[in-house]
Amino acid sequence: QVQLVESGGGLVQAGGSLRLSCAASGRTFSNYVMGWFRQAPGKEREFVAAVSWSGGTYYSDSVKGRFTISTDNIKYTVTLRMNNLKPEDTAVYYCAAGQLRVWPPVRVPGEYDYWGQGTQVTVSS
Repeated sequence: QVQLVESGGGLVQAGGSLRLSCAASGRTFSNYVMGWFRQAPGKEREFVAAVSWSGGTYYSDSVKGRFTISTDNIKYTVTLRMNNLKPEDTAVYYCAAGQLRVWPPVRVPGEYDYWGQGTQVTVSS
């Protein structure tokens, strides 16, 4: 059974940092792109960042320079380090995996095959 399990969300003040982790299990993900998406109340789910297991990374303009995505190829985990957080970063953050064959990867949620349950990130002003 494929599982993506996120952890690390929480409440932080503006300017602070958080680290999200996603543990992937249940199949081989070596040919999958791993992504982070987020969804704020009343808004559509939006792309945040993606990484390939070979180390390629890609970010949305809104987080570029503040967020860093990385993988641990032994533990099959994906980490999203978020610095200089802003109130507009408040959302439920989702880990996703997609068998994508283009780079940079597509930013459309429907193109990703597996999803985690989400973890809440709240940034207070």
